[in-house]
Amino acid sequence: MASTITQPIRIEKPQSTVKREFNAATHGLRGLASLAVFWAHLLGGTAEHIYDDNAAYVHLVHAPWCLGSWGVQLFFAISGFVILPSIRRYTLGQFALRRFLRLYPLFFAFSALFIILNALTNEYPGTNNPTAVLAGLTFLNLFTGTEQLTPNAWSLTYEVMFYTLAAVGYYVAYTRKSRIGTIAVAVLSAAFLFRYPIAAFFAGGVIVRLIYEEDLRLSDRASRFFEVAFGLACILLASSRHYDFSQADMADPRSWALIVCTTLYFNFAVQSGSLTTMAAQSRVLVYLGTISYSLYLVHPYTYYAFRTLFDRMDLFTENWLVSMAFFFAVTTPVTIAITHVVHRVLEVGPYQWFFHQRIYRKNKAA
Repeated sequence: MASTITQPIRIEKPQSTVKREFNAATHGLRGLASLAVFWAHLLGGTAEHIYDDNAAYVHLVHAPWCLGSWGVQLFFAISGFVILPSIRRYTLGQFALRRFLRLYPLFFAFSALFIILNALTNEYPGTNNPTAVLAGLTFLNLFTGTEQLTPNAWSLTYEVMFYTLAAVGYYVAYTRKSRIGTIAVAVLSAAFLFRYPIAAFFAGGVIVRLIYEEDLRLSDRASRFFEVAFGLACILLASSRHYDFSQADMADPRSWALIVCTTLYFNFAVQSGSLTTMAAQSRVLVYLGTISYSLYLVHPYTYYAFRTLFDRMDLFTENWLVSMAFFFAVTTPVTIAITHVVHRVLEVGPYQWFFHQRIYRKNKAA
């Protein structure tokens, strides 16, 4: 094995081909990450609100709950990987318009739903004011100290900040070739990364993209070895505790280790011969990858609705194993069905109507 791992790096594909290639692993990982976050909320939500007095249940679900939450950081790495070809392909204005129509219609629809429900119930009083609403709708909540609106949308604020810095940075550095502009964006990016260390996952994804485009890789056997090794390391680290990647959280070496291991696992996962790529060929993961964004925003509402329904109907019994199995069996397919409709109408609809182009195109980057 040692001799295989130390085999020299080889070049197999022209760079132009690699740049345009649709990456099955990233698409499948999108689906896996969205499902992991969904199920983590089912486990974590019931641990906090239903079976919070059952120490055995809370202890048992802690690890998978934490592991599922890692799906958000995996999303960030994927974003860092896939966004660079789009930044290169389109002008700054075209890129911004495509990102807007890709993300905002669905985000706005669920934000509007949240605003209406919160106005009626005042369930989240901290976001029930004009400042919080405006900041949430414009992705400026990090700068106003308010929360994002619809559940899970907090991560979209980081996505938009990353898109902005990356696109403007590429524009000033490569299109305008402005040294002052490049330095300014570099300083802003460094400041953002220092203030919000979770942004390191985006940077990791960009690094993996650059390595991927140069086709710097080990043999398939060696790559799979490291893919499994770093994948297991990610599972162990991610399931050990909850991470928020705040500056205080970075005092724990595990936070740094998870960033590094996620980047390294992802680097080997995106290779054409990886185990992740082979698993991503399954129809289930392909479908989940396609609806992943919609599933990410839809499931908090279906989860809460079914949790409330089950609670009022006394379906959460002392036999939590049977109750939770039933809860998963009902909530999951209904959520997927609703997600399918939302995906077609709110996610895909506006983008395809405007650009007359599919979001995910075979053999091309989205």
